[in-house]
Amino acid sequence: MRLLLSMALLGSLALSLPATAGERFTVLLDWFINPDHGALVVAKQRGYFDEAGLDVDLIEPADPNAPPKLLAAGQGDVAISYQPQLYLLREADLPVRAVGVLVGQPLNSLVSLEGGDVQAIAELKGKKVGYSVGGFETAVLGQMLEGVGLSMDDVELVNINFALTPALLSKQVSAVIGAFRNFELNQLSLNDAKGLAFFPEDHGVPAYDELIVLAQESRVTDAKILAFLGAVERAAQDIAADPQATWQDFIKEKDGLDDDLNRLAWQDTAPLLARSVSLNSARYRRFADFMVQRGLIEVAKPVEAYISAQ
Repeated sequence: MRLLLSMALLGSLALSLPATAGERFTVLLDWFINPDHGALVVAKQRGYFDEAGLDVDLIEPADPNAPPKLLAAGQGDVAISYQPQLYLLREADLPVRAVGVLVGQPLNSLVSLEGGDVQAIAELKGKKVGYSVGGFETAVLGQMLEGVGLSMDDVELVNINFALTPALLSKQVSAVIGAFRNFELNQLSLNDAKGLAFFPEDHGVPAYDELIVLAQESRVTDAKILAFLGAVERAAQDIAADPQATWQDFIKEKDGLDDDLNRLAWQDTAPLLARSVSLNSARYRRFADFMVQRGLIEVAKPVEAYISAQ
């Protein structure tokens, strides 16, 4: 069952619902602007938000953990987050739900260096594995290890505090979990190294949406939010149709975006951006069960507690 609205319905709602011209709309980002946010930036640069009657601000966070909390407190219209994070937010009773998707597949990966001492997951036995955020990342690693007959006791975890690429290049660790396949692999290549990526969804972890749009529970059918989603979906389809032209729109957003890493990441990210903002209820139900199984949440709530059932 597909949830939310189709592109056609979103488009008609964007035209008919009473979002007034130039109405302020705040998007609380999960991180600094990067190609994962491509549909947001292109919608802004191409005037799709303007046509939907919205004056959109893309706010980069000082603290990446803060946007969902700020959203719950009414300090933004939507926040960008991650499907795995959504279950933790709801476990903590934050009144937010997913209303759309930006990247509809995992980006998270387990990465080692090609030609290094780990060329297969089973070779992690006795090795150091770097991570940045405990909880979900280590749960994913545990699932992947179990698939080859290992456990978390067979590896040594090292908190490398988001310095994934430097930790690999310096051989501080043999592998890292939490590397984004569209970024860290390109960072390695820019440093004359080649990464070897193992994808969680190929090793026992259910597929999930990496980047999602959250709204307050009380606003999931708000006219402004539906108009916003319609504009985002339109931009995502533009990116799929012409990645090079939309790249030129993307780099206009602010100084510093036109660099080697973003250029490479854009090429890898453009095919991964969701062409539809719609959410899949079965996927969210299945991943809730995984979160329970790995001990990250106590009980799976009904799927309607996680996503907007339009």
